[in-house]
Amino acid sequence: MKGFISTKTYGFLNYVVALLMISSLWTFGTLKVGGAALFLPLLMGWLQLIQAIFAKNEMGFIKQFPMVMHNVGDVIMGSFLFCSPWVYGFHDKMVAPQLIFGAYLVIVGCFTKGSPFVNPQHEEDFGISHNA
Repeated sequence: MKGFISTKTYGFLNYVVALLMISSLWTFGTLKVGGAALFLPLLMGWLQLIQAIFAKNEMGFIKQFPMVMHNVGDVIMGSFLFCSPWVYGFHDKMVAPQLIFGAYLVIVGCFTKGSPFVNPQHEEDFGISHNA
């Protein structure tokens, strides 16, 4: 399957979701729950914002962070955020923001054009040779 999200759309949505994750303190009421429910979306929102600023795409300002690393980081952070209500035991108080943001990060990390999850690299691209 080919990636269907353009890097320009991905870059724009990255800023929007980063700001939503940071503002989730107030919009989803995570201040009342506290702990990991408060800390994880805030931390990952700031990481997303920093990655968006440094990304090598049309929306990045500094263009130092390769998109492949950005996609892999999104999938790792999204998977962790998606599982966090059960890992940290706040699933009985709050689940929706972590599930929504986690699923979003995994989906965009996997289906952005150029993502290593839909465009596997060939061994030749990495200089790997099977000749002795």
